[in-house]
Amino acid sequence: MTVSIAASGDAARAIEQVVPRLVADLVASGITAQDADLWGTDAEAEASKRLGWVEAVSVSRPLVAEVAALRESLRAEGVDHVVLAGMGGSSLAPEVITRTAGVPLTVLDSTDPAQVRAAVSTDLERTVLVVSSKSGSTLETDSQRRVYEQAFRDAGIDPARRIVVVTDPGSALEAAAVDAGYRVFTADPTVGGRYSALTAFGLVPSGLAGADIAELLDEADAISALLSVDLDENPGLVLGAVLAGTEPLRDKIAIVADGTHIVGFGDWVEQLIAESTGKDGRGLLPVVLHTDSPELTAALPDVQVIRLVGSREDERHVAEGEVEITGTLGGQILVWEYAVAVAGRLLGINPFDQPDVEAAKVATRALLDDRPAPAEPAFTEDGIAVRATPGLAVGTSLAEAVSGLLSALDPTGYVSVQAYVDRTANGDLESLRDAIAARTERPVTFGYGPRFLHSTGQYHKGGPATGVFLQIVADEADDLAIPGRPFTFGQLLQAQAAGDASVLAEHRRPVLTLTTSDVHAATAAITSAVSH
Repeated sequence: MTVSIAASGDAARAIEQVVPRLVADLVASGITAQDADLWGTDAEAEASKRLGWVEAVSVSRPLVAEVAALRESLRAEGVDHVVLAGMGGSSLAPEVITRTAGVPLTVLDSTDPAQVRAAVSTDLERTVLVVSSKSGSTLETDSQRRVYEQAFRDAGIDPARRIVVVTDPGSALEAAAVDAGYRVFTADPTVGGRYSALTAFGLVPSGLAGADIAELLDEADAISALLSVDLDENPGLVLGAVLAGTEPLRDKIAIVADGTHIVGFGDWVEQLIAESTGKDGRGLLPVVLHTDSPELTAALPDVQVIRLVGSREDERHVAEGEVEITGTLGGQILVWEYAVAVAGRLLGINPFDQPDVEAAKVATRALLDDRPAPAEPAFTEDGIAVRATPGLAVGTSLAEAVSGLLSALDPTGYVSVQAYVDRTANGDLESLRDAIAARTERPVTFGYGPRFLHSTGQYHKGGPATGVFLQIVADEADDLAIPGRPFTFGQLLQAQAAGDASVLAEHRRPVLTLTTSDVHAATAAITSAVSH
């Protein structure tokens, strides 16, 4: 078996009690047969056009040779630096595939001017840009494409020889790309973005970067037969029961890489879980942790720990209440996709829509159209401008502002740290997550904006109303224009942060926004404020 799962405590009891019911209800075979009525009448219309991922392995096989041929053609021209412009499902899967394979891929899923500029200015003469967008209208991806097109032209390079497009058939991006002479790969439109890892969205950029995508498909294929049958040992049913079958529900899912060869898997599964289940006031919150994270020793009753391990030689060594999973990357991708679909059924929600994601996009576009002056900060300390949503007390100091936010935390809630900064240059900011977790003794998530808007953003608005939100926004002095647009990358980033804060406020979620021109200095100041 390419994936093995061992569990103890509440998770083991959930498997024992829930899996037989799923087997009796023919859930596994129903998913494989693409039965749209498994998630209820309200979800049937969406589910009927979102189950193509169960056939992704066979549908994607022809891509292997096509991508290999294009890669060799590009290499023959000296083009071996692959950049991916994509958001959410278009970037998270290629990132974990290439990192696990140990091949270089520059993932550009940011609107931070410094991060975009750094990407565009690196090895342009050797660069092929993969523009990946299911809808074909993703604002961030369109902006990244525009700046690369301009850079190629300025360098005397024909963009048609350096840009590859991945999109759904019939999208506006497909039509524009064909007109521009770009190489276009179209994906199965019956596969949603977060389920698209084994389609063109995951495979084209990964294969161009040098990952063995044939092996990845083989790994998924090796587990597909077992996933399709209604048996107690079906790992998709087992993991689905772990995720959504505990009583009382452990609705915070701690994902810990602990010996696995897979690199960055938590970031991919974070979107799959949060965007699929966080709606109708219900859902599962994925919390990506490391082996020393405070949450792992806090014995929180609503947290289910799942460790990604390297081997399962002795199941008796699973820590009490925890779950351990081992397996190949391709196998795990398919198992988790089945499991989250199963979890949606157990939770009574539609796992294939994302009704609250669009709200932040609409708010961002409105701010870009009008571009009002930023609201005056409540105060500024050490170069950090402090703003808050109505009703959140911030006091007169940074320490008081942070305390005000954390005091609004529900006993069963979580803290979401959202960093609208250059993630390649500010990795030290992630240490703030552990500091907040240690102080609050509650789960804390960390996401880079606008990347997380296409991932956990759905859960923040549609899931349980128990989150408090800390935005850290970079105010870049050196902005970057977006060719053909009346706004810059810096203005786009600011609008995305402000737009999401406004939508969170509409959902009665408290938001503290800290804006700074010096992220490193602000990191130290905020960490100190958390410690007080």
